[in-house]
Amino acid sequence: MQELDLPIAWTPEEGLIAQANLTAQMRKYGLDSYEAFLQRSFEDPDWFWRAFFEDIGFHWHTPYQQTLDLSAGKPWAKWFVGGRLNWTYNALDRHVQAGNGERLALVWEGEEGATRHYTYHQLLTEVNALARGLQSLGVQPGDRVGLFLPFTPEVAIALLALSRIGAIALPLFSGFGPEPVQTRLQDAEARWLFVADGFPRRGKIVPMKEVADAALQAVETVERVIVVERAGRGLTLNSPREIRYTDLLQPGAFEPPAFDSDHPCMMIYTSGTTGKPKAAYHVHAGFPIKAAQDMYHLFDLKPSDTISWLTDIGWMMGPWLIMGGLILGATVFMYDGSPDYPAPDRLWTLVERHGITVLGITPTMIRALMREGETYADRHSMPSLRLLGSTGEPWNPEPWLWTFEHVGKRRVPIINYSGGTEISGGILGCVVLRPLKPCSFNTAVPGVDACVFNEQGIPVQGEVGYLVVRNVNPGMTRSFWRDPDRYLQTYWSRWEGVWDHGDLCLLDADGYWYILGRADDTLKIAGKRVGPAEIESVLVEHPAVVEAGVIGVPDEIKGQAAVAFVVLKPGYEWSDTLAQELLQLVARRIGKPLMPKAVHAVSELPKTRNAKIMRRVIRAAYLGEPTGDLSALENPHSVQIIRQLRQG
Repeated sequence: MQELDLPIAWTPEEGLIAQANLTAQMRKYGLDSYEAFLQRSFEDPDWFWRAFFEDIGFHWHTPYQQTLDLSAGKPWAKWFVGGRLNWTYNALDRHVQAGNGERLALVWEGEEGATRHYTYHQLLTEVNALARGLQSLGVQPGDRVGLFLPFTPEVAIALLALSRIGAIALPLFSGFGPEPVQTRLQDAEARWLFVADGFPRRGKIVPMKEVADAALQAVETVERVIVVERAGRGLTLNSPREIRYTDLLQPGAFEPPAFDSDHPCMMIYTSGTTGKPKAAYHVHAGFPIKAAQDMYHLFDLKPSDTISWLTDIGWMMGPWLIMGGLILGATVFMYDGSPDYPAPDRLWTLVERHGITVLGITPTMIRALMREGETYADRHSMPSLRLLGSTGEPWNPEPWLWTFEHVGKRRVPIINYSGGTEISGGILGCVVLRPLKPCSFNTAVPGVDACVFNEQGIPVQGEVGYLVVRNVNPGMTRSFWRDPDRYLQTYWSRWEGVWDHGDLCLLDADGYWYILGRADDTLKIAGKRVGPAEIESVLVEHPAVVEAGVIGVPDEIKGQAAVAFVVLKPGYEWSDTLAQELLQLVARRIGKPLMPKAVHAVSELPKTRNAKIMRRVIRAAYLGEPTGDLSALENPHSVQIIRQLRQG
């Protein structure tokens, strides 16, 4: 792993350490080192969570009597037993009651340049009006409600209002076609659906209402459809079950009821390799709390911060941003548009215009912006920016270093963050108390006892293994929706009492962690196990390559061999000579036995809407096998390109 074992690139200044949330907690509880804090977070969950709630001012309507009940086993852990709460009270009411009602809660900018601003008092007023309207419509606690909306204030208000009345939000990717919308609404037996008329992308309107209409033809459970007019298309409501969002609002006070700690608030679907998508099932004392805790400890979020993430409500980072940011009393900035439209510096312009202090990106987005050169990032000083966040997929060194140099100006740390929808956030992350190596994570998330296991379930360091969690935390899904057997099989079946997250991971001799891809993407070549990211990182070092995906295919001699797919930077043309250069580069860097048997150039790689390269789809298409569920793909046409390579 020498291509990832790079020297330390960033070291925290004493002033940053002194002002960090973690430092304040360590000082308050008499812990003389971060290592001591981290270990206590693993060993004493009662102390850890009570300290967190006290230090952020979290409100329980009824205090819980027991932090953690494991009597039914780890997969069925019960948290905060006896407690009652409403997470939206902590996101809105308590800030207003504390005298912070005029602080900015939410700022939004659309691709076309429109902006909106909401103080905490104004946001509370909007959420209450929608909550009252939803109740008058007949929405009940426990009802599933689809959110098929772009990333606008209305989707945040709807998420808050649904939780406020005890309903279950069902976030849906705004770019979905009819089939995945239909599948998820049917599986959840949703009774209600929010939908927009459309949204602008790269100067054109992407329709949404027509997609929903097509999906609903086969969904019998949906009773009413709430239409948000985002694109201003002047649509006529064409059925009695449709109602305009603005007509539903009923201004007035609303006292949020308190719910049991395990009352559901959200279901988020994630795609499986085969079969139907699975729905993670999250509760009031789960996802919102974990989101806030990760922001507090990893991203050092404070009420003075403005946090933004390039996301969608259908990716867990959308609800994560809204829930965690508002619970901690910060300003949440939402952008609904392309990061490089109308110019490649749109994102950096947003940072400067709105004073964003914490910005979430993805390696895929950075690779795309790198094609345009560093000039666009270099012309923006972005003085407000103090932290960069990254999630969605592993880094390669070149884009990480480019981001650190040209976006962060060598002063801003990149908080690498990895976990998942099913765990409400992070397993691994970074803290501002420790130095950073490129592409790495410098800590397990506080409260999450992460480890790397080998095939025999023995902890290892310095070799590639499987990322696991040895304890439990409130963010873990309470099962899959109506599929407990699949939940147990997916996470709890390999090692007794251990959460198997399904990622390949390396913990190096210095204590830095690296995610190397999904375990089911692992290649085993001539008996040696290698993660795809190890070969991909070498390929993207070549000046012609902006992105790479590597899969394993059957091989008569080695058992399995690597095949690589690369996306070229503008100005480069594919040739046999370039192909040989790439193969020899891999051979020199990590050994000839691991050199791919073939390398292909493609215009793009299959990716999910949260920017993950779908290697299992690449493999299936290349080998002519069934591709499974493709509903999460951003670019399904890319699959046919790979099929044609195999046929050719």
